[in-house]
Amino acid sequence: MSMYFVLTIAFLDGRFHGRRDGDEPEWPPSPLRVFQALVAASARMNGGALSSDGSSALQWLQAQPAPAIVAPSGILSASPYRLSVPNNAMDIVARAWGRGNETNSGDANPATHRTMKSIRPIHLIDSSSVHYLWRVSEPVAPEIADYVHAIVEMAQNINVLGWGIDMVVGNGAMLTEEQMESLPGERWLPHAETGVDGLRVPVNGTLADLQARHEGFLSRLAHGIFTPPPPLAVYDKINYRRAIDPPPRAIAAFSLLKTDASGFRAFDTARWALTVAGMTRHAARRAAQGAGWKESRINGCILGHGESIGDEKHLPTGPQRFAYLPVPSLEARGAGKAPVIGSVRRVIITAFDGACGDEIDWARRALSGQMLEKIKKDESDDKEHVALLSLLPGSDKVIRSYLRPSSSWATVTPVVLPGYDDPAHYRRRLQHVTNSDEQKRLLWHLHERIDGLLRKAIVQAQFPEILAKNALIEWRKVGYWRGADLADRYGVPDHLKKFPRYHVKIQWRNDCQMPVRIDGPICIGGGRFYGLGLFAPVD
Repeated sequence: MSMYFVLTIAFLDGRFHGRRDGDEPEWPPSPLRVFQALVAASARMNGGALSSDGSSALQWLQAQPAPAIVAPSGILSASPYRLSVPNNAMDIVARAWGRGNETNSGDANPATHRTMKSIRPIHLIDSSSVHYLWRVSEPVAPEIADYVHAIVEMAQNINVLGWGIDMVVGNGAMLTEEQMESLPGERWLPHAETGVDGLRVPVNGTLADLQARHEGFLSRLAHGIFTPPPPLAVYDKINYRRAIDPPPRAIAAFSLLKTDASGFRAFDTARWALTVAGMTRHAARRAAQGAGWKESRINGCILGHGESIGDEKHLPTGPQRFAYLPVPSLEARGAGKAPVIGSVRRVIITAFDGACGDEIDWARRALSGQMLEKIKKDESDDKEHVALLSLLPGSDKVIRSYLRPSSSWATVTPVVLPGYDDPAHYRRRLQHVTNSDEQKRLLWHLHERIDGLLRKAIVQAQFPEILAKNALIEWRKVGYWRGADLADRYGVPDHLKKFPRYHVKIQWRNDCQMPVRIDGPICIGGGRFYGLGLFAPVD
């Protein structure tokens, strides 16, 4: 059995202004930010210095694993508001006064030394409380209970978290797992990997480093010489992701060039995208063989075959394999510059479960410079070089357009349903039904069948079930993008031709039916390993 120590911060204004590195918005507030607020509150309670009990409790807290966080949805303000703020230049004003300038103009006027600042806070939706959760094993030792009691006292003395205008009320408690699960909000879980864009978390030594920085600040003007205090350096950065987020997916992106590298080699999306995926897969196999990979590893990771060599029956390997996603260009055309689906000039290699990071890194190094080969369908079966793979940076505009987070996505290639959409022959029965109620019933059953298959496809692509359950889904044979062809005109592998294909639009929602921004690439359905069912963000 486990208990949870839950530290709660309630924002009084329903807004948060804190920023992370690079002046980027931070949400949820980092555990280190809360830890610093606890240190400040503890020192303020004890006349400016930490008590021995407070120091011991904080040392225990900094040694704990990164906490889970339950927070309301945070929406970045769509438009900033402007404030006039002091420019920290009162020394210039004082010098003007010292020279006898009392005209309240020019340098002698404090209002001269102000600047306009654009502010975009994060607005909290549905709730104003953020909860930080640390697991504590039962039975709770008396020493741990004392630490928790001391930290709760500190939390109750926190006034601000973020900017000075972010007024808060803090508290804490021990909760059972059932009580913890009932806390409202999105659950943010620490990921195993650290990252430069992660949230800061305290570690062993953070408290001592904060104290050293504070001492450095107090003595910065000692002996008449300004010595800037040392920056805080002892902390970790942990990637957090919501429980509803899919696993982060490494990618290797390549442009398709002419064989002499003189320019892009364009392929028609409907007719050639499947062939591009197959040629890229074959190039990866050649590169892996040249690198000395074992045949079993090539069959599983590169080709997606789980059966032993020589076995006739195909066995799928699951999501631990490469997916080859031909990427159509999104081209701005016409007077309104609306995006139009263009030709395939790029390809992404990824893995849907996020567990093939090392192999994707290898593909990034090994496949750049490889030729895509088309086998001629004649007696010679010679191979014709049709394109050259060239590694693309992450800043490529088209690739980024498929990766950026969005709550609304629509297919650029149709989804192949993971099953028959009409096993009960509802369409055939509709042709012979004249009763309107019976027609509605049959149409409802048909709708529910397709809807269920699409939600199944979302889960099969390694998205959490809660995300599949809450998604708003539309489908039709006609594309949602200009330039998209009819769903049935796209090439599919022979073993998938018997299954229906639809263009699909998905709006991601959480349990509160609020929009949820999900990162790409997103590709679902029976043809997801070949780039069928590839989505692009709509908004």
